[in-house]
Amino acid sequence: MDEVNQKTGPLSERARVRREAHRADYDRTMLDAIVDAAYVCHVAFTDARGTHCIPTACWRQGDYLYLHGSNGSQMLKAAASGVQVCVTVTHLDGLVLARSTFNHSMNYRTAVIYGVCETVTGEHKAESLDALVEHIARGRSHEARRGNPKELAATTVLRLPLTEFACKIRAGGPNDDEDDLDLPVWAGVLPFELAQRPAIADTPQIDEPVYVAKWAKDGN
Repeated sequence: MDEVNQKTGPLSERARVRREAHRADYDRTMLDAIVDAAYVCHVAFTDARGTHCIPTACWRQGDYLYLHGSNGSQMLKAAASGVQVCVTVTHLDGLVLARSTFNHSMNYRTAVIYGVCETVTGEHKAESLDALVEHIARGRSHEARRGNPKELAATTVLRLPLTEFACKIRAGGPNDDEDDLDLPVWAGVLPFELAQRPAIADTPQIDEPVYVAKWAKDGN
């Protein structure tokens, strides 16, 4: 499989995939799947110092991608000021080895999201941070101490509407030129997989909660 079903068109010209456009997907279901599988995104923005691209934690709630960090973060200050940002999420699924070096490729799932961030305030701010903890480990927010007023006041939470985006996916084997198909060269895919490993306890006197035990079991 090397083509992606395009269920809808791009929501803007800057979100249109031009290179290998047949791999584009503009469907929200695909976007949600890519974002929900991620723990880290890259945020690109421009401020008085120039253009930057910063990795940071991310999570989704409904129709928004959420970001957070210290009030002193230059990235969050810029994003909160109303500048345009571009957020990317990438999952690398494999290295594709073709019979010719020119046709080597990668299998991937990626999403690019454009827009202007909104600042999250009030009780929804704490609820959003709870959602981040749940994204990391479902059930954790009911056990660990919640942020106190001082910690919450020192934290900025932003959300980016998931209304202008493009996904791009490649899957499958190599696409060699017909003239190269008879070359005596191994071709195929070297797959990648994000593996969960057994948990490393910092509190050996406390029994593992269910979500930790499940993580360790799934990691074996």
